[in-house]
Formats: sequence, structure tokens, C-alpha cells
Amino acid sequence: MTPSDRRGEPPIESPPRGDRNGDAAGSGQTDLEYVVRFGSMRILGVMGSRTPFRYGDQVVVRTERGTEIGTVLCEATPAAVDSMQENSAGKIVRAVTGDDQIQWDHIDAMSRDDLAKCQKCVDRLGLAMDLVDVERLLGGERIVVYYVAEGRVDFRQLVRDLAGEFQTRIEMRQIGVRDEAKLLADYGDCGRPLCCATFLSKMPPVSMKMAKLQRSTLDPTKISGRCGRLKCCLRYEFDTYQELADQLPPVGAEVLTRDGTVAVLAQDILSQQLMVRTEDKRRILIAADQVVRITKHPPPAKSRSPRRKN
Repeated sequence: MTPSDRRGEPPIESPPRGDRNGDAAGSGQTDLEYVVRFGSMRILGVMGSRTPFRYGDQVVVRTERGTEIGTVLCEATPAAVDSMQENSAGKIVRAVTGDDQIQWDHIDAMSRDDLAKCQKCVDRLGLAMDLVDVERLLGGERIVVYYVAEGRVDFRQLVRDLAGEFQTRIEMRQIGVRDEAKLLADYGDCGRPLCCATFLSKMPPVSMKMAKLQRSTLDPTKISGRCGRLKCCLRYEFDTYQELADQLPPVGAEVLTRDGTVAVLAQDILSQQLMVRTEDKRRILIAADQVVRITKHPPPAKSRSPRRKN
């Protein structure tokens, strides 16, 4: 699955040297299907299986990338599949065994050396790119190199050098700063593990409008995540805030209540209350259900150029 903010050209791979796992991913008849998360980028896939599994079970899966370790999240019900913006197909081969775990621990221990070897090749070729992570698959079919770069990078020679170094297929994947944080960062300033590193498979667009509607501070240092962009969590409750705000008279409108005509000064969206100014210039707080009708709408706001989204 392609990262949400991937830039540049499609991944370039070195010539295949032959997979070690026989059949293609997802081949064969299966009776059960599960949603499985796998890979460094927390890819979601619908995996067939002949064996029942439960939430959190560690399994060996065969995907279009090769053989790798994944985590069972839920059964692939129609509702679960519909909620996935993108998904890849595959097959659950077996539950993770002790030998699989030993092999995976060995692969994980080599990750720092792998990154150092890749960096050495990049430095020798003088490429304008910053390496972020190197991912090996359990089956050894390929190595995925994640990197950040300002523009296009001609890394054809790098792919050939790395293929000779690691003796396997090489996939170069360009990512953005949000995916870089997803790979490297750990906790947010809320004290919890990063959403993008745990359950988010796609980073939704976030704008300052969402922060303003929810009355969040507009201090960039407080509403920006580890990636330096607006926090993804600003979007979680935005639709609810927007729905509740649409039920209230807009600021600047004049409305008729049982006690007379008042002007709307401010909205309290969650409590569904309005700060209004009465005809005798008093400011009072009233419930939205006290409004009979809107007698005068505010003038239309001046159009502004749209803000750039993260």
C-alpha cells in the first residue's frame, strides 16, 4: 500500500532473484478472512485462512511483497472492509512459531547495520537523499529502503549496488515527513503512542479550520505533531463539531426568542448554547432551543484564498 503522502516516482526494484515461498500471495481456497496489519508502514490487508484466529494473534502472512509477520486485527466483515480506504490481499500461512520469532529477532537486530550499509552506498554515490529506515521481510524476498528527498533522485546505480550487497530484491520508497514520523517517532505529547504508528493506515488531511472550530489553541507548537504538521487528532471530532455547529444560528445573526429579538455574539458548540446581546444591550447565555427563528442572517464573509492543507 502506498503511503498517503508519498512523493516522486513509483518504487523501483532490482531484477527479481526468485522468491522463496512458492505460490503467489493469496492463492488457494480459504474459508475465513481476517484484517491483518503488517510491515513497517502498518499496511492493512484482507488475508484468507483455513485456521481461526483472534485479535492480536501474531501470524506469518504471504503478501504481494513476500512472506512477513503480521497482527490479526479482526474478521474481514463487510463493515470492516468498507471502512478500509485501501487494502491488499494475501494469505495467512500459519501462526508465528518459536523459530519464526527467533528469525524475526535476528532480522530486527540487523536493522541498524543494514541502515549503515545503505548510508555508506548513498554517501559514495553522493545522492541528495536522507535514509529513514530499512525493512527486511521475514522470507528474505526483498529489502525496502525508505527515504526522504526534496526532489527526484536517480538511484538506479544505488539499487544495483544494494542488490549486490544484500543479494536480494531492493525496493526504494520515497516518503514524506509525516510517514517519517510514523516510522521513527514513538509517543505524542498526549503521552500515548502515536496514532499513525498504531492504528492509522492513512493520514487524513488536517486544516487550521478544524482547530478553530474546536476552539483549540492556534499556537503551532501546541497543535503540531511529531512530524511538524497539524495533529491528525484534530480531525477525529471535526465532523461532530461541524454537525453541531450547523444546528446553531451563525455568529452575527439576529434571532427571535420568546423574550424578544437578540443578536448572536458567540456559540458554545458542545453545550448547544449561544452568547447573545439583547435589545437593552445585556449579554446573556441562552440555550439553542430557545430560538424560534432567524430573523436576519449575517452578511457573507469576504472570500479568501484557501489555506494549504497538511
